[in-house]
Amino acid sequence: MEPLNGWGKKGYNDLTWRKGLRSTRYFILGKEADKGLIFRVFIYLILIDTAYIYLNPIFYMIASMVKNATDLIDPAVYWVPRVIYTGVLQEAWEMLQYPKALMLSTGLSLSVALLQTISCAVAGYAFARLEFPFKRFWMFCLLLSFIVPVQVLILPNLLVASQLKLIPSYLPIILPALFGHGLKGALFVIIYRQFFSTQPKELEEAAKIDGASVFRIFFKVMLPLAKPAILVVFLFSFVWTWNDYYLPSMYLIGSQDVPLSMGISQIALQLNQKAAEVGPSIFDEPLKMATSFLIILPPLLLYGFAQRWFVESVERTGIVE
Repeated sequence: MEPLNGWGKKGYNDLTWRKGLRSTRYFILGKEADKGLIFRVFIYLILIDTAYIYLNPIFYMIASMVKNATDLIDPAVYWVPRVIYTGVLQEAWEMLQYPKALMLSTGLSLSVALLQTISCAVAGYAFARLEFPFKRFWMFCLLLSFIVPVQVLILPNLLVASQLKLIPSYLPIILPALFGHGLKGALFVIIYRQFFSTQPKELEEAAKIDGASVFRIFFKVMLPLAKPAILVVFLFSFVWTWNDYYLPSMYLIGSQDVPLSMGISQIALQLNQKAAEVGPSIFDEPLKMATSFLIILPPLLLYGFAQRWFVESVERTGIVE
């Protein structure tokens, strides 16, 4: 006897088949555009390709600087050397005067990063919350300083630093950071401005009712909320100052105490002079690789330690908005 409404084994199988088809479609395509298997595979392919683009030079650098002469001339040895040779790394360490240069780079980068983190926070809060004369004009000047490259302004800056007898020294690099300028200073002000603009005005109004001044509101109420922006600005400023070669090469002319960012150019000059006198060496390129590795190692360690907080802070500061 057939069940009521014509429902039978065939209808049951058809319903099961439809549910299975729907589940398969949801698994492959997803109920939403970014939940399906195809989308995830596409994202992972992009991430793997991007990671390869950035990691491949680092892996090649490490593989090259630990090869001995036999492995360097053997075309069969590309990634994994037969013998780990540390002589090139030791030579780069000595030529860079690594402990001394490391302390100089760390001191310079930390000084600039700390000063920019504080001064740019003050400027960003003022542009976001306060009203003052010619506010739009000064915002335009801020954007202009962000657009104009540092190479355009380096000549008058050099003349001023020379008249103040600040050459050769690190003060022409550190002092602008005290006033919210310096390397990428305008960008950091914009980051803070974007962050403070998103905070509720009720916090300030409640503090004003309690009798708090503008400075107290900033330091006691708003600045503690800006931890994500502080971390982003500090890391950006530290890494960009660490990697900056142009400004130290301009202000430290003739100085023997130079940061690591100038080390590779000095070593390349020494290798060129040596090659002109006695001919090139098979270890010239591995020596440059070892020098580059020693220079980028501290920022890599810093990012490896702080990357989780850094990514979370970037998402919360409004940079991606």
